[in-house]
Amino acid sequence: MASMTAVSPSPDEVAAVKAVRRFNRFYTRRIGALDPYLGSDMSLTDVRVLYELAHREQAVASEIGKDLGLDGGYLSRILRRFEAQGWLARETHPRDARQSLLRLTEAGHAAFAPLQQKSRDEARALLAPLSAPRQRQLIAAMQQVQALIEPEANAPARPPTAVLRDPQPGDIGWVVQQHGELYAREYGWNSEFEALVAEIAGEFLRKFQPEWERCWIAELGGERVGAVFLVRKSATVAQLRLLILAPQARGLGLGARLTDECIAFARRKGYRKMVLWTNSCLTAARGIYAARGFKLTKSEAYEGFGQQLVGETWELKL
Repeated sequence: MASMTAVSPSPDEVAAVKAVRRFNRFYTRRIGALDPYLGSDMSLTDVRVLYELAHREQAVASEIGKDLGLDGGYLSRILRRFEAQGWLARETHPRDARQSLLRLTEAGHAAFAPLQQKSRDEARALLAPLSAPRQRQLIAAMQQVQALIEPEANAPARPPTAVLRDPQPGDIGWVVQQHGELYAREYGWNSEFEALVAEIAGEFLRKFQPEWERCWIAELGGERVGAVFLVRKSATVAQLRLLILAPQARGLGLGARLTDECIAFARRKGYRKMVLWTNSCLTAARGIYAARGFKLTKSEAYEGFGQQLVGETWELKL
């Protein structure tokens, strides 16, 4: 019987394997993957599961386990621990009684929020010492690594689904910042507009009536990309305010979805009418309102925010 002779790897193969292992050691050490993650008492796997629960509209254990490559028993233990801590609630799946829909509770979102913020902060700290060209070079290299190891990642992807959630500490400040930056860059509006948005947002926080008012924050991939407010103007009138979308979230129907949430909430609460104030130059927003039956009831030219503008009042009978 002929003997099997092992083929020795070539010097290039040996060098390549060493390079991959060296990079793995460097990167896992750099991001602290082997330590309690992000300064918490949770492991990296715990936080990855928590992330999936926070960002899936319909989370199912089997799908999370498949996407993260986790053993079913290991994942079940993590989920039971989250449930015992009051972070996780289960609901019967509407189409498959054998499975449960998993949903983070308010306490679960509260536990996850600081971890997500710290993750963002650490990513910023990693990039901070690099110049803008170096940052672009690093990001391009990361994308190339992913494309080479996982070619299917370059395949056309389904449009991402945004997650709508209640505001958390820091979100309202983000809304003010986005309005100030976007309207200055895209329309040339000055700081008077940012001051107005800050006043509206501050009043919402100070006088918030949870039974009658809502704010939705939209996320894509864990990043805030949009928001809208529905406030109580009177016992019968609700007002839509501060609809905003980051540029990367446009074209996904998210502005329409946020507006629809406001309309649905107002109807559930028994409001008879919705009103909003906008400007004639905001054509995308005006299109959303018109498509949902809002009627332009008042138009008035004015000087504001460093521009000559036309303010508009729109109304929708509920």
